[in-house]
Amino acid sequence: MILGNHCTRDCRFCNVAHATPLDVDPQEALKIADAIAELGLRHAVITSVTRDDLDDGGAGHFTAVTRAIHERCPECRVELLIPDLQGNEQALQTILAANPEVLGHNLETVPRLYQIARSEAGYQRSLDLLTAAHRIAPGIPTKSGLMLGMGETIEEILDVMQDLRRSGCAMLTLGQYLQPTRDHLPIDRYVEPAEFEQLRQSGLELGFEHVEAGPLVRSSYHAAEQFDGDHDDES
Repeated sequence: MILGNHCTRDCRFCNVAHATPLDVDPQEALKIADAIAELGLRHAVITSVTRDDLDDGGAGHFTAVTRAIHERCPECRVELLIPDLQGNEQALQTILAANPEVLGHNLETVPRLYQIARSEAGYQRSLDLLTAAHRIAPGIPTKSGLMLGMGETIEEILDVMQDLRRSGCAMLTLGQYLQPTRDHLPIDRYVEPAEFEQLRQSGLELGFEHVEAGPLVRSSYHAAEQFDGDHDDES
């Protein structure tokens, strides 16, 4: 996770600290590239806190990190999981110009629950970001994720999956929402493994290249295998 530990938003599902962020570390890109080289990674997932205090939402920093990794570790793929950039398409273009191997942005939940789960975000804005990414750089696969168990219905999940396919989204993750603390949004229900498998199959039928679905699935779960297509027969 780049751009510090403090988020400018206070989503009710997320345990990242909400506070005034510190200054961006100008050496962070090189530090991350060096760490990846030392670990010998072949697929790195880079995400961040949301930085609405920055004019570009942190796009320039994502770009610097991506380029540093590609230069230092040309054998390592870079998967970015970015915030919504407040809908700034120019900032999105900046990130895509660095040619990450995967561009991810999570919708997190269904439209009806945005007001209670992530009131400072917008479902359509997030969907538009993924649509724009596919239009600007169709050669870079896009990816999104949902947390289940916050009060959504199966029909709502399927509607979101259809929206994502219309946006050009290629990969999808579906996982169980777990309440970080008592102060966060409570769990509405635990989704059964059979339901996750049913949704995975539905996603593949809709045309997703890859769907990871299960209680412990998160955005980076089997990320390298998702890119390689090695887990299409698993949940």
